Amino acid sequence: MARRPSRFRVPPLWQLVVAGVIALAMFWLWREIGGRAGDGVVVRVRIPKGSTVRAAADSLERGGVIGSTRVFRWFASSTGRARAMKPGAYQFTRHQGYSSVLDALVNGRSVMHTVIVPEGFDLRRITPLLVKALGVSEDSVRAAVTDTAWRRRLNVPAPSLEGYLFPATYTFADGTSARDAVVEMLERFEAAWKPEWNERLHDMALSRHDAMTMASIVETEARKSEERPIIAAVYWNRVKKGMLLQADPTVQYALPEHVDRVLYKDLKVDSKYNTYKYPGLPPGPIASPGAASIIAAITPANVPYLYFVAHPDGHHEFRTTFAEHTRAIAMIKRLKNAPRAPQPK
Repeated sequence: MARRPSRFRVPPLWQLVVAGVIALAMFWLWREIGGRAGDGVVVRVRIPKGSTVRAAADSLERGGVIGSTRVFRWFASSTGRARAMKPGAYQFTRHQGYSSVLDALVNGRSVMHTVIVPEGFDLRRITPLLVKALGVSEDSVRAAVTDTAWRRRLNVPAPSLEGYLFPATYTFADGTSARDAVVEMLERFEAAWKPEWNERLHDMALSRHDAMTMASIVETEARKSEERPIIAAVYWNRVKKGMLLQADPTVQYALPEHVDRVLYKDLKVDSKYNTYKYPGLPPGPIASPGAASIIAAITPANVPYLYFVAHPDGHHEFRTTFAEHTRAIAMIKRLKNAPRAPQPK
Protein backbone atom coordinates (compact mmCIF):
# COMPACT_ATOMS: atom_id res chain seq x y z
CA MET A 1 0.00 0.00 0.00
CA ALA A 2 1.48 3.38 -1.02
CA ARG A 3 2.18 6.04 1.64
CA ARG A 4 0.45 9.36 1.42
CA PRO A 5 2.92 12.19 1.01
CA SER A 6 3.42 14.35 4.17
CA ARG A 7 2.14 17.94 4.07
CA PHE A 8 5.01 19.18 6.26
CA ARG A 9 7.84 20.64 4.28
CA VAL A 10 11.12 21.86 5.72
CA PRO A 11 11.58 25.54 4.81
CA PRO A 12 14.59 26.38 2.69
CA LEU A 13 17.72 27.30 4.60
CA TRP A 14 17.56 30.94 3.58
CA GLN A 15 14.09 31.33 5.11
CA LEU A 16 15.32 29.87 8.37
CA VAL A 17 18.21 32.31 8.40
CA VAL A 18 15.93 35.28 7.71
CA ALA A 19 13.51 34.17 10.43
CA GLY A 20 16.39 33.79 12.86
CA VAL A 21 17.74 37.25 12.04
CA ILE A 22 14.29 38.78 12.49
CA ALA A 23 13.85 37.00 15.81
CA LEU A 24 17.24 38.20 17.03
CA ALA A 25 16.50 41.72 15.86
CA MET A 26 13.14 41.71 17.63
CA PHE A 27 14.75 40.37 20.79
CA TRP A 28 17.47 43.04 20.64
CA LEU A 29 14.89 45.76 20.04
CA TRP A 30 12.70 44.50 22.88
CA ARG A 31 15.70 44.44 25.20
CA GLU A 32 16.85 47.94 24.18
CA ILE A 33 13.40 49.46 24.59
CA GLY A 34 12.69 47.74 27.87
CA GLY A 35 16.22 48.00 29.26
CA ARG A 36 18.85 45.40 29.92
CA ALA A 37 20.97 44.52 32.89
CA GLY A 38 23.72 47.12 33.08
CA ASP A 39 26.61 47.80 35.38
CA GLY A 40 24.65 50.27 37.53
CA VAL A 41 26.88 53.17 36.50
CA VAL A 42 25.02 56.48 36.90
CA VAL A 43 25.30 58.84 33.95
CA ARG A 44 24.27 62.50 33.85
CA VAL A 45 23.15 63.82 30.50
CA ARG A 46 22.31 67.45 29.83
CA ILE A 47 19.76 68.24 27.14
CA PRO A 48 20.14 71.96 26.30
CA LYS A 49 17.17 74.13 25.50
CA GLY A 50 16.25 73.91 21.83
CA SER A 51 18.02 70.58 21.27
CA THR A 52 16.87 68.45 18.33
CA VAL A 53 15.95 64.80 18.76
CA ARG A 54 19.20 63.88 16.99
CA ALA A 55 21.29 66.01 19.38
CA ALA A 56 19.51 64.55 22.42
CA ALA A 57 20.00 61.00 21.14
CA ASP A 58 23.68 61.66 20.41
CA SER A 59 24.19 62.83 24.01
CA LEU A 60 22.43 59.74 25.34
CA GLU A 61 24.50 57.41 23.18
CA ARG A 62 27.78 59.06 24.18
CA GLY A 63 26.86 58.49 27.82
CA GLY A 64 26.07 54.84 27.20
CA VAL A 65 22.44 55.33 28.17
CA ILE A 66 21.20 54.02 24.81
CA GLY A 67 22.82 51.74 22.28
CA SER A 68 21.75 53.36 19.02
CA THR A 69 20.95 56.96 18.15
CA ARG A 70 19.04 55.90 15.05
CA VAL A 71 16.85 53.37 16.84
CA PHE A 72 16.09 55.80 19.67
CA ARG A 73 15.03 58.44 17.15
CA TRP A 74 12.82 55.91 15.39
CA PHE A 75 11.29 54.80 18.69
CA ALA A 76 10.64 58.39 19.83
CA SER A 77 9.03 59.24 16.49
CA SER A 78 6.94 56.09 16.41
CA THR A 79 5.41 56.98 19.78
CA GLY A 80 4.65 60.53 18.64
CA ARG A 81 6.73 62.05 21.46
CA ALA A 82 9.89 63.05 19.61
CA ARG A 83 9.09 66.76 19.91
CA ALA A 84 7.82 66.59 23.49
CA MET A 85 11.19 66.10 25.19
CA LYS A 86 12.06 68.77 27.77
CA PRO A 87 15.50 70.31 28.33
CA GLY A 88 17.36 69.79 31.59
CA ALA A 89 20.02 67.73 33.30
CA TYR A 90 19.00 64.07 33.67
CA GLN A 91 20.38 61.18 35.64
CA PHE A 92 20.24 57.70 34.09
CA THR A 93 21.98 54.37 34.43
CA ARG A 94 23.73 52.88 31.45
CA HIS A 95 21.48 50.78 29.20
CA GLN A 96 18.44 51.94 31.16
CA GLY A 97 16.05 51.34 28.28
CA TYR A 98 14.60 53.58 25.59
CA SER A 99 11.09 53.55 27.06
CA SER A 100 12.02 54.78 30.55
CA VAL A 101 14.54 57.26 29.13
CA LEU A 102 11.94 58.75 26.80
CA ASP A 103 9.39 58.88 29.64
CA ALA A 104 11.86 60.83 31.78
CA LEU A 105 12.63 63.26 28.97
CA VAL A 106 9.00 63.85 28.07
CA ASN A 107 7.87 64.28 31.69
CA GLY A 108 10.87 66.48 32.55
CA ARG A 109 12.11 64.26 35.38
CA SER A 110 15.49 65.91 35.44
CA VAL A 111 17.88 66.25 38.38
CA MET A 112 16.36 68.97 40.56
CA HIS A 113 17.54 71.13 43.42
CA THR A 114 15.15 72.65 45.95
CA VAL A 115 15.83 76.14 47.28
CA ILE A 116 13.64 77.49 50.09
CA VAL A 117 13.68 81.28 50.40
CA PRO A 118 11.94 82.27 53.67
CA GLU A 119 10.06 85.53 54.03
CA GLY A 120 12.35 88.24 55.37
CA PHE A 121 15.59 86.91 53.86
CA ASP A 122 17.85 89.51 52.25
CA LEU A 123 20.39 88.99 49.48
CA ARG A 124 23.13 88.29 52.02
CA ARG A 125 21.21 85.17 53.03
CA ILE A 126 19.65 84.28 49.67
CA THR A 127 22.97 84.28 47.81
CA PRO A 128 24.54 81.39 49.79
CA LEU A 129 21.40 79.31 49.24
CA LEU A 130 21.77 79.62 45.46
CA VAL A 131 25.54 79.11 45.56
CA LYS A 132 25.20 75.88 47.54
CA ALA A 133 22.22 74.41 45.68
CA LEU A 134 23.23 75.29 42.12
CA GLY A 135 27.01 75.26 42.40
CA VAL A 136 27.25 78.79 41.00
CA SER A 137 29.59 81.58 42.09
CA GLU A 138 28.69 84.51 44.31
CA ASP A 139 29.79 86.85 41.52
CA SER A 140 27.27 85.30 39.12
CA VAL A 141 24.47 85.82 41.64
CA ARG A 142 25.63 89.38 42.25
CA ALA A 143 25.58 90.08 38.52
CA ALA A 144 22.08 88.61 38.20
CA VAL A 145 20.57 90.69 41.02
CA THR A 146 22.00 93.94 39.61
CA ASP A 147 20.74 93.31 36.07
CA THR A 148 19.93 96.66 34.47
CA ALA A 149 17.17 95.33 32.21
CA TRP A 150 15.26 93.80 35.10
CA ARG A 151 15.68 96.89 37.28
CA ARG A 152 14.23 98.92 34.42
CA ARG A 153 11.42 96.40 33.87
CA LEU A 154 10.36 96.52 37.54
CA ASN A 155 11.07 100.26 37.82
CA VAL A 156 13.57 99.74 40.63
CA PRO A 157 15.69 102.86 41.29
CA ALA A 158 17.98 101.03 43.73
CA PRO A 159 21.29 99.47 42.60
CA SER A 160 20.03 95.91 43.12
CA LEU A 161 16.84 93.88 43.01
CA GLU A 162 16.84 93.42 46.76
CA GLY A 163 13.32 92.69 47.97
CA TYR A 164 12.00 91.51 44.60
CA LEU A 165 13.22 87.90 44.79
CA PHE A 166 9.91 86.53 45.96
CA PRO A 167 10.09 84.24 49.02
CA ALA A 168 8.91 80.75 48.08
CA THR A 169 10.07 77.18 47.54
CA TYR A 170 11.81 76.79 44.19
CA THR A 171 12.83 73.69 42.28
CA PHE A 172 15.67 74.25 39.83
CA ALA A 173 17.03 71.74 37.33
CA ASP A 174 20.64 70.71 37.66
CA GLY A 175 22.81 73.12 35.71
CA THR A 176 20.49 76.11 36.19
CA SER A 177 22.51 79.33 36.03
CA ALA A 178 22.37 82.06 38.66
CA ARG A 179 20.70 84.35 36.14
CA ASP A 180 17.98 81.83 35.27
CA ALA A 181 17.29 81.18 38.96
CA VAL A 182 17.03 84.89 39.77
CA VAL A 183 14.80 85.48 36.74
CA GLU A 184 12.43 82.74 37.94
CA MET A 185 12.24 84.40 41.36
CA LEU A 186 11.56 87.79 39.79
CA GLU A 187 8.88 86.30 37.57
CA ARG A 188 7.32 84.74 40.68
CA PHE A 189 7.18 88.25 42.17
CA GLU A 190 5.46 89.58 39.04
CA ALA A 191 2.95 86.74 39.19
CA ALA A 192 2.28 87.36 42.90
CA TRP A 193 1.67 91.09 42.43
CA LYS A 194 -2.09 91.57 42.05
CA PRO A 195 -3.55 94.22 39.70
CA GLU A 196 -5.77 95.61 42.46
CA TRP A 197 -2.68 96.48 44.46
CA ASN A 198 -1.86 99.11 41.82
CA GLU A 199 -5.16 100.81 42.65
CA ARG A 200 -4.09 101.04 46.29
CA LEU A 201 -0.77 102.54 45.26
CA HIS A 202 -2.64 105.17 43.26
CA ASP A 203 -4.93 105.97 46.20
CA MET A 204 -1.96 106.31 48.55
CA ALA A 205 0.15 108.25 46.01
CA LEU A 206 2.92 105.67 46.37
CA SER A 207 5.31 104.01 43.98
CA ARG A 208 5.54 100.24 44.06
CA HIS A 209 9.16 100.59 45.14
CA ASP A 210 8.11 102.61 48.20
CA ALA A 211 5.47 100.02 49.04
CA MET A 212 7.97 97.17 48.71
CA THR A 213 10.42 99.07 50.90
CA MET A 214 7.80 99.50 53.62
CA ALA A 215 6.68 95.89 53.24
CA SER A 216 10.25 94.69 53.80
CA ILE A 217 10.47 96.66 57.05
CA VAL A 218 7.15 95.27 58.21
CA GLU A 219 8.32 91.76 57.30
CA THR A 220 11.44 92.05 59.44
CA GLU A 221 9.64 93.67 62.38
CA ALA A 222 6.47 91.59 62.69
CA ARG A 223 6.37 88.38 64.69
CA LYS A 224 2.60 88.17 64.90
CA SER A 225 0.74 88.17 61.60
CA GLU A 226 -2.16 90.21 62.96
CA GLU A 227 0.23 93.05 63.91
CA ARG A 228 1.53 93.65 60.37
CA PRO A 229 -1.07 96.31 59.40
CA ILE A 230 -0.54 98.10 62.74
CA ILE A 231 3.25 98.16 62.35
CA ALA A 232 2.82 99.49 58.81
CA ALA A 233 0.49 102.20 60.17
CA VAL A 234 3.05 103.28 62.78
CA TYR A 235 5.74 103.75 60.17
CA TRP A 236 3.47 105.50 57.66
CA ASN A 237 2.28 107.82 60.46
CA ARG A 238 5.89 108.68 61.24
CA VAL A 239 6.63 109.33 57.56
CA LYS A 240 3.65 111.70 57.31
CA LYS A 241 4.79 113.64 60.37
CA GLY A 242 8.39 113.88 59.15
CA MET A 243 9.67 111.77 62.04
CA LEU A 244 12.60 109.41 61.79
CA LEU A 245 11.44 105.82 61.30
CA GLN A 246 14.03 104.51 63.78
CA ALA A 247 13.56 100.95 62.54
CA ASP A 248 16.22 98.63 63.91
CA PRO A 249 16.10 96.22 60.93
CA THR A 250 17.24 99.01 58.59
CA VAL A 251 20.30 99.55 60.80
CA GLN A 252 21.00 95.82 60.76
CA TYR A 253 20.87 95.96 56.96
CA ALA A 254 23.27 98.92 56.87
CA LEU A 255 25.93 97.15 58.94
CA PRO A 256 28.70 95.20 57.14
CA GLU A 257 27.63 92.00 58.89
CA HIS A 258 24.31 90.89 60.32
CA VAL A 259 23.83 91.36 64.08
CA ASP A 260 21.00 89.86 66.08
CA ARG A 261 20.63 92.92 68.28
CA VAL A 262 21.24 96.58 67.47
CA LEU A 263 23.47 98.38 69.98
CA TYR A 264 23.81 102.13 70.53
CA LYS A 265 27.15 102.15 68.71
CA ASP A 266 25.46 100.62 65.65
CA LEU A 267 23.13 103.62 65.37
CA LYS A 268 26.09 105.74 64.26
CA VAL A 269 26.62 103.86 60.99
CA ASP A 270 26.59 106.34 58.13
CA SER A 271 24.20 104.87 55.60
CA LYS A 272 21.02 106.02 53.89
CA TYR A 273 19.54 102.79 55.27
CA ASN A 274 20.12 104.03 58.83
CA THR A 275 16.67 105.36 59.64
CA TYR A 276 17.94 106.70 62.96
CA LYS A 277 19.96 109.30 61.01
CA TYR A 278 18.08 109.83 57.75
CA PRO A 279 14.36 110.67 57.55
CA GLY A 280 11.84 108.94 55.32
CA LEU A 281 12.08 105.52 53.77
CA PRO A 282 15.47 103.95 53.05
CA PRO A 283 16.58 103.75 49.37
CA GLY A 284 14.98 100.36 48.86
CA PRO A 285 13.77 97.12 50.45
CA ILE A 286 15.94 95.51 53.11
CA ALA A 287 14.58 91.98 52.59
CA SER A 288 12.11 89.96 50.53
CA PRO A 289 8.60 90.47 51.94
CA GLY A 290 5.80 87.96 51.53
CA ALA A 291 2.31 88.77 50.29
CA ALA A 292 0.97 89.40 53.82
CA SER A 293 3.51 92.15 54.47
CA ILE A 294 2.92 93.71 51.06
CA ILE A 295 -0.81 93.83 51.75
CA ALA A 296 -0.14 95.36 55.19
CA ALA A 297 2.08 98.04 53.65
CA ILE A 298 -0.63 99.16 51.20
CA THR A 299 -3.60 98.66 53.54
CA PRO A 300 -2.30 99.83 56.94
CA ALA A 301 -4.56 99.85 59.97
CA ASN A 302 -6.44 103.07 60.76
CA VAL A 303 -4.70 103.77 64.08
CA PRO A 304 -2.91 106.86 65.52
CA TYR A 305 0.08 105.00 66.95
CA LEU A 306 3.61 106.37 66.54
CA TYR A 307 5.59 104.00 68.76
CA PHE A 308 5.84 100.32 69.59
CA VAL A 309 8.02 98.12 71.73
CA ALA A 310 8.32 94.34 71.68
CA HIS A 311 7.66 91.83 74.44
CA PRO A 312 10.08 88.90 74.73
CA ASP A 313 7.56 86.64 72.97
CA GLY A 314 7.49 88.96 69.94
CA HIS A 315 4.15 90.75 70.32
CA HIS A 316 4.20 94.54 70.64
CA GLU A 317 2.80 97.33 72.77
CA PHE A 318 1.61 100.23 70.58
CA ARG A 319 1.40 103.80 71.84
CA THR A 320 0.56 107.27 70.49
CA THR A 321 2.80 109.56 72.61
CA PHE A 322 6.40 109.28 73.64
CA ALA A 323 5.42 109.46 77.33
CA GLU A 324 3.12 106.46 76.88
CA HIS A 325 5.86 104.68 74.98
CA THR A 326 8.33 105.28 77.81
CA ARG A 327 5.92 103.81 80.32
CA ALA A 328 5.35 100.78 78.07
CA ILE A 329 9.10 100.17 77.94
CA ALA A 330 9.32 100.38 81.73
CA MET A 331 6.40 97.94 82.09
CA ILE A 332 8.07 95.38 79.83
CA LYS A 333 11.33 95.71 81.77
CA ARG A 334 9.49 95.05 85.01
CA LEU A 335 7.83 91.99 83.50
CA LYS A 336 11.21 90.71 82.34
CA ASN A 337 12.74 91.11 85.78
CA ALA A 338 9.75 89.79 87.71
CA PRO A 339 10.38 86.45 89.45
CA ARG A 340 8.84 83.55 87.62
CA ALA A 341 6.31 81.31 89.27
CA PRO A 342 7.63 77.83 90.00
CA GLN A 343 6.80 75.42 87.17
CA PRO A 344 5.00 72.16 88.01
CA LYS A 345 7.24 69.12 87.80
